Amino acid sequence: MKEISEEQAFRIRRNLKDAGCTMPVVAQYLDLEARQCRCEQYRLLSCQKAALLQKLHRIQYKIDCLDHLVYIMRQEDEQERRQVSCKKQRL
Repeated sequence: MKEISEEQAFRIRRNLKDAGCTMPVVAQYLDLEARQCRCEQYRLLSCQKAALLQKLHRIQYKIDCLDHLVYIMRQEDEQERRQVSCKKQRL
């Protein structure tokens, strides 16, 4: 087993927490670090990244929906302005 310093463990914990990892995931990662299971650490980090990307895509979809609504509203406003402008020109 490989020993890591308290400072290294602190930095790893902070980094994983900042990345949105739960405490059980952090503990699992540190256990894998102690047992030198690098491949499993990569797998664990990859799963966390995939989960974050999935959340990001869901949020991006919501933003896209709002952007689409704003686009439609602006088109309607522009069409209304043109119609008002045409009516004024006729008078």
